[in-house]
Amino acid sequence: MQETILILDFGSQYTQLIARRIRELNVYCEILPYNKIPQLTDHIKGIVLSGSPFSVKDENALQVNLEALVNKKPILGVCYGAQYIAEHLGGKVMRSNKREYGKANLSKIKKDEFTKNIAEGSQVWMSHGDTIAEIPENFELLAGTESIDVAAFRSKSGAYSQPVYCIQFHPEVTHSLDGKTLLHNFIIDICGCKGSWTPDSFVESTVKELQEKIGTDKVLLGLSGGVDSTVAAMLMHRAIGKNLYCFFIDNGLLRKNEFEDVLDSYKGMGLNIKGIDASDLFLNGLSGVSDPEKKRKIIGRIFIEVFEAESKKLEGIRWLAQGTIYPDVIESVSVHGPSVTIKSHHNVGGLPDKLNLKIVEPLRSLFKDEVRRVGYSLDIPKEIVGRHPFPGPGLAIRILGEITREKVSLLQEADYIYINNLKKHDLYDKVWQAGTILLPVQSVGVMGDERTYELTAALRCVDSVDGMTAEWSRLPHEFLAVVSSEIINNVKGINRVVYDISTKPPATIEWE
Repeated sequence: MQETILILDFGSQYTQLIARRIRELNVYCEILPYNKIPQLTDHIKGIVLSGSPFSVKDENALQVNLEALVNKKPILGVCYGAQYIAEHLGGKVMRSNKREYGKANLSKIKKDEFTKNIAEGSQVWMSHGDTIAEIPENFELLAGTESIDVAAFRSKSGAYSQPVYCIQFHPEVTHSLDGKTLLHNFIIDICGCKGSWTPDSFVESTVKELQEKIGTDKVLLGLSGGVDSTVAAMLMHRAIGKNLYCFFIDNGLLRKNEFEDVLDSYKGMGLNIKGIDASDLFLNGLSGVSDPEKKRKIIGRIFIEVFEAESKKLEGIRWLAQGTIYPDVIESVSVHGPSVTIKSHHNVGGLPDKLNLKIVEPLRSLFKDEVRRVGYSLDIPKEIVGRHPFPGPGLAIRILGEITREKVSLLQEADYIYINNLKKHDLYDKVWQAGTILLPVQSVGVMGDERTYELTAALRCVDSVDGMTAEWSRLPHEFLAVVSSEIINNVKGINRVVYDISTKPPATIEWE
């Protein structure tokens, strides 16, 4: 089995970031809730206890069974994890008078395999309300900072059969300048991981697993034109060839020329694919609907109906493949349970039950950026692997208010100008996601000698790593001027263009 680092999650906002940093070392890791400890088999090389919004002094503090972990594998406690270890192994944790939050510098660093190549004064990021006043008797101090005595400590040699390391700061954030070195020291040197988990090795092992799992069965997959479903399709294609049957449904809400262009790309990649034009069904179903949640539900329902009707034309299908990725999996087993619904997820549920099919999810262990790297390893064209995320409901949630065919056409034209200019000015690959939103706002304008009363388009462009948080992109003013002018002069029906400078949070990337 693949060598693995296990991360036990106590609810920290940084837990996924720990996983990403470990995977950057080409080491596979999994996040599990703190109370779901699996059997610690040989392939698990080490354990990380994450931070938490809780205090170990709270009555309802999250409790982990340390006896099941200590002496079994090397352990790294981060922030709450470190405080929990200190509190439960004989040390002393106190509530601090003030929350220590922000940059600090390590001092009195003791030489150790863990602190190798960490210089005196190395900057780290603190985020904790409790302070470790005393470390357990069988532990030794490795570093402090100017404001706290205990920043890093470890079990004394021979105290346990496997070492235990603890830090009060967060090595996973970029503000901890030597954080990656520290994680390397723990993961590679102390846990003994080889760092052999690469896109190529993932493709090789996944294809082999799929062949063993699927055999000669037939598999159905709905393609969206996006990165996740495309990479999932190519992995399945490499494993089972023509036994993979793909549908690409045109819901009438794709970008301009997207259905034809993407369908041609898929055929060029050798996929066994059928394009289905269901645009009338979707647009008729959405007629008169303004509420964004209703839009999503209608699109989901019609998608299932179309998919179900088309699938019945095929015989012998046993599996449904989906492009589920790791953040979706983590969310479903989160410490706090599924998050409060902000908006319906664009992945369409209900299909497996309706079609009586088994599920296969070849990407369920990957983050978005890892999916892209696997895509390049599979030689998928850059124009698909490098595509910006696009919402499942398509332009339906980028047309605020009621959807009409005229509005769809207006938005397709405006968005086409915007995206093409991003590519033309070498900006497309430098941002995470861009799109145009059609607002239900009319304003007065002047075109020549005529007075106009037309709609407003909003341009949205953000920088992000995984879409969980996002900062608005600082696009050049000259570029925005070119796009605005081109849209207003060429798209009759839009006479005003604005640029969205909201971050996520508190705003979301999409407007609906």
